[in-house]
Amino acid sequence: MTTEEIIQSGKKVYERPRLLTENITHYCPGCGHGVVHKLVAEVIDELGIEDRTVGVAPVGCAVFAYNYIDVDWIEAAHGRAPAIATAVSRLYPNDVVFTYQGDGDLAAIGTAETIHAANRGENIVIIFINNAIYGMTGGQMAPTTLLGQKTATTPYGRQADLNGFPIKISDILAQLDGTCYVTRQAVFTTAATRKTKAALKKAFQNAMAHKGTSVVEVVSNCPSGWKLSPEKANEWLNEHMLEKYPLGDIKNV
Repeated sequence: MTTEEIIQSGKKVYERPRLLTENITHYCPGCGHGVVHKLVAEVIDELGIEDRTVGVAPVGCAVFAYNYIDVDWIEAAHGRAPAIATAVSRLYPNDVVFTYQGDGDLAAIGTAETIHAANRGENIVIIFINNAIYGMTGGQMAPTTLLGQKTATTPYGRQADLNGFPIKISDILAQLDGTCYVTRQAVFTTAATRKTKAALKKAFQNAMAHKGTSVVEVVSNCPSGWKLSPEKANEWLNEHMLEKYPLGDIKNV
């Protein structure tokens, strides 16, 4: 059907996700967080689990996720979201519990909580937004910042001998026996966004089936932190980020 035929037929082809609130987001133009929020809201709604879903929001750009997705939320201290999610999942085993974390939160201050929760196979979903920079606090280097990438704390570019190498935290988590699903996706194109939604749905279904820890990494952009327009940020992501962080399933058992 053509667009005109669809309009004339009155057939609904798209609607606002029911669980997205009316709040105007605080995210910068072109940021991937808003797209991921939409996908999470759609997946929870389609699975019919909104009444037993609990999200855990930490510190960073993701801190206000509870303003945008209409499910129960708990805010955690910086990096501690997997620990809080562990407690909720163990106290309420029939609930579906997920964390929503950035790279600084998950792979820096929260490294221990993330690795040990995954190693124990806690029945949670970890959603990990990797934009290779600290977005909220001024654009400092993150554990995932690429070699040569300029940030507020690496103005001449990240150097391995001084700053170490980028951490591929999802690859590390995939080696742990407690993880059942680890995947790396993106939302900078329509096709990539569809794959990310499918990955999120699988992760939530794993939690519903009590299969262990699922990790969905989303390689995203940070136009303001990268000092690029949204369009140029997407191009930079495609040209540079995906070489270090290739998309696809890393573990699926």
